[in-house]
Amino acid sequence: MKQTDLLEILNHIDPCCLNYQEWCSVGMALKQEGYPVSAWEDWSQKDPNRYHRGECGRKWNSFNGTGTPVTGGTIVLLAKEQGWIPEYDSGHELGWNDQISKEDGIVIDKNWVEGQEIREPENWNPKQELITYLETLFDSTDNVGYVTHSFEKDGKYMPSKGVWDRTAGKLIQQLHQAKDMLDVIGDYNHDVGAWIRFNPLDGKGCKNDNVTDFRYALIESDTMEIEKQNAVIRELELPVACLVHSGGKSLHAVVRVDAADYQEYRKRVDYLYNICEKNGFKIDSQNRNPSRLTRMPGIIRGGKKQFLVDTNIGKKDWNEWHEWIESINDDLPEPESMADAWDHLPDLADPLIDGVLRKGHKMLIAGPSKAGKSFSLIELTIAIAEGRKWLSWACSQGRVMYVNLELDRASCLHRFKDVYTALGWKPENLGNIDIWNLRGKSIPMDKLAPKLIRRAAKKDYLAIIIDPIYKVITGDENSADQMANFCNQFDKVCTELGCAVIYCHHHSKGSQGGKKSMDRASGSGVFARDPDALLDLIELDLNDNLLKQEENKAVCEVCRTYLNMHKNLLSGLSQDDMCSSYQMLNYCENKLEKGQFEDLMAMVESAKTRVHQRTAWRIEGTLREFPKFQPLNLWFDYPVHTMDESGALGDIQPEMEKPTWQKAAERRKEQAKKNKEKKLSAFEIEFASIEMEGREVSAQELSEKLETTARTLLSWLGDSSKRKKDLADHYEKYQGEDGKMYVKRKE
Repeated sequence: MKQTDLLEILNHIDPCCLNYQEWCSVGMALKQEGYPVSAWEDWSQKDPNRYHRGECGRKWNSFNGTGTPVTGGTIVLLAKEQGWIPEYDSGHELGWNDQISKEDGIVIDKNWVEGQEIREPENWNPKQELITYLETLFDSTDNVGYVTHSFEKDGKYMPSKGVWDRTAGKLIQQLHQAKDMLDVIGDYNHDVGAWIRFNPLDGKGCKNDNVTDFRYALIESDTMEIEKQNAVIRELELPVACLVHSGGKSLHAVVRVDAADYQEYRKRVDYLYNICEKNGFKIDSQNRNPSRLTRMPGIIRGGKKQFLVDTNIGKKDWNEWHEWIESINDDLPEPESMADAWDHLPDLADPLIDGVLRKGHKMLIAGPSKAGKSFSLIELTIAIAEGRKWLSWACSQGRVMYVNLELDRASCLHRFKDVYTALGWKPENLGNIDIWNLRGKSIPMDKLAPKLIRRAAKKDYLAIIIDPIYKVITGDENSADQMANFCNQFDKVCTELGCAVIYCHHHSKGSQGGKKSMDRASGSGVFARDPDALLDLIELDLNDNLLKQEENKAVCEVCRTYLNMHKNLLSGLSQDDMCSSYQMLNYCENKLEKGQFEDLMAMVESAKTRVHQRTAWRIEGTLREFPKFQPLNLWFDYPVHTMDESGALGDIQPEMEKPTWQKAAERRKEQAKKNKEKKLSAFEIEFASIEMEGREVSAQELSEKLETTARTLLSWLGDSSKRKKDLADHYEKYQGEDGKMYVKRKE
């Protein structure tokens, strides 16, 4: 970087706005780029409150370089943060695909701005001007800082620190009571004027740390005619609280920024200055500080008045102005008349998944953990690449990008091969599949989208499949507005690339059977309502009868396959026999040699195991572009999903969320069972402890150990309503020779 260029950029950085570390970084960058220490010294003097002679030299000598040096780019970045805008390049010739658009934030054309005349007030009331200023900017309890004393330095008058001990309410009261304003604020040099701070202070000082509320920022420019300054401030609709003529060649606009803290203040001031610069309004960047001085109205300066030009002009507050600026240069399309389009309707996008999803649209697959959602997306990727069916739907053939956020590279690649093998498809179009492995490199979707668009551009993908989206969710997934912004990133990808975006997400907690498909996905309802197609997977609970049926079918299939492989032995079986595992195994045992039958039984056991490893699922859909389809029942037989061709799953209902009363009743029943078992166990323990001593078990002694009465204990073993069957089945009472009641085990 040329030294002249870097020094010019350095002039756009106000050292007053930097913290200590940033100030040091500037010095490091200057030394790294070959500048003398004097460049840093001269620039640092712009912050007289923190500048100390000799400090730059001492610090400079300690900069010995590191493996990652601070370079001139740091100075460029700091300048940009303070509103500096690099000069535009000379441009280039337009290509066919180039777009011409207006730059964001440009409201006016500076070349066509007509100045608005400013007239000095004829009936000028200095005291009232200051009262109006104070009432407009401050609350009555705010401490106000102002300066009436100045001193000469290098032939130029500079303001002193001033005072900050009185509140706005106190000053206003004293101004009303005083005959002359100077009786309240003190005398000042009429050749120099007086100043006031536009943000309230804490009454302990006048630095940035003493500012108690970051309400306002100062806009001032000396490079434009004052009439044009007036016009630009008004045409930009700046939320100006007070507009003051400086008595010189500039207007001082105190602009509402309404920042919550210093960090937000800096960001808003940067934005404000940037908008002004874009619109040709060159701002004095040294005015960024919240404790900065501005010209006080009602004062004479060199024979000219410092006066209030206007109050409360432009937008009412920062938010309104910010929204207005952002909306002016939007790239939204204009509304169109239905009458114009009626006879020339555009063609609908062709289906990507027949009856489910069109090209260029969005689809969400939702389901619980371990539903095989990732495998389903891999199956879909392969189906599109090969132009085959996915589950029961035909797919258009084309290129696909699979964005893998969850698996390591090896596992992901192996999964693709495993799914191809399980489907029994030849990999004839592997060139249609691109895999972007991002495990460990996931970034929020708003950052990922532009990177994805850049990599996918000109690849002509039919679909981009993202698995899973929880890795790239930006913000709180239960927040509707944050999730709406997140989902907008998918729209951006669809629009920029002209391809479909397909992604998966997990279910919320709890039973899902009683919910609509669009209410099952975790987080805000925006998730389910945003995509053009929602496919929801819900698990079906398999009962013992169904498992036996499936086991029977699996055994029969293994037997048929094995017999076909060995001399076509199926000819001796009837159709009914081939549907019975019992008959098939008997037949095989009789027809096959011992070694062959042992091999077959190993295969049968493996098939039975696979039956119990399979899970059953139902897919329900909510579609925007197509009629609703009948729920689809399927098996997840790792690593692929297969259709339930037999219809065995059709009658199974998903688990419903039980009502509160039913859950409470079940809890009471379970607790009663536990109490019963606890009492039975206690009875057995205490009975056995006495029995081991070789004595008869007295009802009185046993009842005392169980903390009850002998009468109650004996009733448990009797025939009354208090009888406890579990005890009475194993114990009985009897009367001893001494006439007392005892308990013994039943023989």
